[in-house]
Amino acid sequence: MQTKLFTPARLLLALIALPLALGLSACGKKDDAAGAGPVGAPLNAVAPPAGKAWADVVSVTPEGGYVMGNPNAPIKVIEFGSLTCPHCAEFEEKGFPRLRDEYVAKGTVSFEFRNFVRDPYDTTMAMLTHCGTPESFFALTEQVYSNQKTIFDQLQPIGAQLQAANLPQDKIFSAIGERGGLIDFFAARGIAKDQAAQCLANSATATKLADATSKATDAYNVTGTPTFLVNGKNVEVATWDALEPILQQAGAR
Repeated sequence: MQTKLFTPARLLLALIALPLALGLSACGKKDDAAGAGPVGAPLNAVAPPAGKAWADVVSVTPEGGYVMGNPNAPIKVIEFGSLTCPHCAEFEEKGFPRLRDEYVAKGTVSFEFRNFVRDPYDTTMAMLTHCGTPESFFALTEQVYSNQKTIFDQLQPIGAQLQAANLPQDKIFSAIGERGGLIDFFAARGIAKDQAAQCLANSATATKLADATSKATDAYNVTGTPTFLVNGKNVEVATWDALEPILQQAGAR
């Protein structure tokens, strides 16, 4: 149940023009198709750099995502996730800790998260998770997901206010951040208020996020979130219970 997307410029305009209400129905969830289990020999673990764990090794990818783990891992997992998607929050709670601690930690799997923005709120939160260092990205994303209901409760009342204000495009994300409590939320987690304000005023970030979302739809048939790629292939599952057997079949165990 994903809204049809167009060019990056039209997508950004569409995101800004959307009614400022949290439309959770747009968060798609595919039918799970769990694999049959391990089939090949397990991959050998790879030691992380001295003094680090693989979960501490994070960098920005050319596509604008953030990748955690061994950059040369033979199994590369990519998640396209929306910060306003409850199914993505469910994966963050149930799947991400195990993916990180049992698979990424061995150096055989890397995990990349790419924001798939669906609405102005989603875009605002994504801009703020991108506002810190690469090393802070996954912790900030995890905080958004674990506090998703509280964030929704704060954002819900401001939709009518922002619609009535009829703000220009370059002001909408700052207004959501300020009136919806997001700047305060991120300030409590290490992103200074002045820094957050600068990030939300940078419309180029919003354009890049819209661009990446449009490209994901075209290149990988991302029609709902979460969507997972394993070594570049959309594996058509949306839960950890369905994703883990696919990783194990590839040797990650």
